[in-house]
Amino acid sequence: MTTSLQELLAGWITGQRWFAGKGRAIDDLSIDSEIEIAGGDPALLHLVVCVRQGDRRTRYQIPVGLREHLPDRLEHVRIGRCRRDGREAEVYDALHDSALTAHLLEGMATDHGFDGLAFHRAHGVEIDTSQRSLVLTAEQSNTSLVYGDTYIFKLFRQLSPGTNPELEIITALAGAGSSHVARPYGWIETTLQDEPTTLAIMQEYLRNANEGWSMALTSVRDLYASPEGMPAEDAGGDFAGEARRLGAATAQVHRELARAFPTGTIEPPELKRMTERFRRRLDRAIAEVPRLGEHADVAAEAFDRLGDLAHEVPVQRVHGDYHLGQVMRTMTDWVVLDFEGEPGQPLAERRALDSPLRDVAGMLRSFEYAARHLLADHPDADGLEHRAREWSERNRAAFLAGYSEGGGRVRGDEAVLLRALELSKAVYEVVYEARNRPTWLPIPLAAFR
Repeated sequence: MTTSLQELLAGWITGQRWFAGKGRAIDDLSIDSEIEIAGGDPALLHLVVCVRQGDRRTRYQIPVGLREHLPDRLEHVRIGRCRRDGREAEVYDALHDSALTAHLLEGMATDHGFDGLAFHRAHGVEIDTSQRSLVLTAEQSNTSLVYGDTYIFKLFRQLSPGTNPELEIITALAGAGSSHVARPYGWIETTLQDEPTTLAIMQEYLRNANEGWSMALTSVRDLYASPEGMPAEDAGGDFAGEARRLGAATAQVHRELARAFPTGTIEPPELKRMTERFRRRLDRAIAEVPRLGEHADVAAEAFDRLGDLAHEVPVQRVHGDYHLGQVMRTMTDWVVLDFEGEPGQPLAERRALDSPLRDVAGMLRSFEYAARHLLADHPDADGLEHRAREWSERNRAAFLAGYSEGGGRVRGDEAVLLRALELSKAVYEVVYEARNRPTWLPIPLAAFR
């Protein structure tokens, strides 16, 4: 019996890191769109599939390759074998085949279009089509390719109708001359439910940059290895100077976003509704993780103070998923990545105006994780607890100082809002860690001191 392409994909998709429906059976998989980008052998097809799981329907983007014979170097991305157009063909994940991904680069370089698929080159750039691609393996929700050492191409696997926030933001900030975003080179889009929908974005690849998370972990390890009693500022790899510069860069990005997009305010009644949402989330979290109940008063007090605010709060476009893994240190400054917001959330929510302090809260939580996650399985975790607290407090303070110096506000009412946002995020983290990494549960619980 010949297996259909739909059947092959239904069996394969559940094992992919970016598949959002793990743990639930697939009731149906249909192909909503099939566009041939390149014919012959190998051939490149662009597919949009719809996966139904119960009452949930989710669209995914899958470029597939077709070859009569699959070489050994592509065997690890084989999907299966099916009959198409009267002949047998091996089907595989095309993003791992540089012979096929060259067509994506060529399409953006020439502003080429297909029936239902449009390639765009960013204004004022030239694209070198001689670069060969390599798949990066670290991402969970998307797939990224690096072309040579020049471009990084991010393909969004899960699709929602509409323009991706990342494309909106990087093109606006780059057009305004921001030094804190990687230069955009092009994008691909299609139409879903009558809306232009972003499929992929290509930007400058920051080949000589260092990730903020890796830099922070190096600093933490150096502190843990330093002699007992040595201050954090004297240990090798002190991160506080970089944390301060990162705070200033964050404030500058927030100012640039406020200039490029509409802004607004949240009135006190909405703050009270926000407070109620935080309280309900806390109650649900305590029901699932009773240990959090010991610290409920700390969170409740912070939420009560937020509800008592009598002044409006400014809101604007923000990053939405801000942490040390989303920033890169180049030779000259910090660059912010991945403005798409929380993957899996509706686009309307990811594009909604919010307080810039939500990004600040996310980064402060990231400092806590950098300081403490190495203690999870450490034989001297108790002895190093004070060092973790020292590192976190030092770098949090440095980041906030830099944010203030850069024009960000964290005084008075802003500090009340920031504390509530940070503890609300820690409540979410408690539930996540209890479900997925129980040995990491002390990290978010430490936020409620």
